[in-house]
Amino acid sequence: MKNSIYEFTREDWNALYPIHLEDHNPEWKTIFEKEKELILSNIDSKYFEKIEHFGSSSIPGIKSKPYIDIFIIIPEAYLFDKELIKAFENLGYFHFEVPAREDIEAYSSFGKGYRVDGKKEQIFHIHMCPSSNIMCEQLGFRDYLIANPEKARAYENLKIELANKFKNDRGAYVLGKTEFNKEIIKLWKTSKTR
Repeated sequence: MKNSIYEFTREDWNALYPIHLEDHNPEWKTIFEKEKELILSNIDSKYFEKIEHFGSSSIPGIKSKPYIDIFIIIPEAYLFDKELIKAFENLGYFHFEVPAREDIEAYSSFGKGYRVDGKKEQIFHIHMCPSSNIMCEQLGFRDYLIANPEKARAYENLKIELANKFKNDRGAYVLGKTEFNKEIIKLWKTSKTR
């Protein structure tokens, strides 16, 4: 058994944490609010421009992994700030730098609730970047799906299909959603210009 999450290989992640979707749980919103309060009570607010619940668990009525995805927009000066990273580690988070890819600049990712023995705890994912990062469009993706339940249902159907096909391949599961994600962001941008 590994001693640390940082020692996990791709195979470890896939074996210990396979893709598992659950019916929407209204409690996810409350769990997010409590975690947001924990963050704001323990970390200087100078670091935060916005803290929001996003990802599938923030979209009512669709299946999701029971993870709470949190999007934090920070001033550019604090990207990869060592004191900020340490503050999150003190709250039980581990940190990864997500490398730049395609048109997305590098940003910080934090996780909490993962254990080396695979035992279940509430899992949180934080995506943290300045407002200039294209990742911020994920908030528009969320908003569009909340406002358009038929598109949210199509997204749910895609997720179910991918979860059945790639239960033990997290990377393929995420990649399988890419085109749909791009399509929805395009629709969201179009709806904003009307």
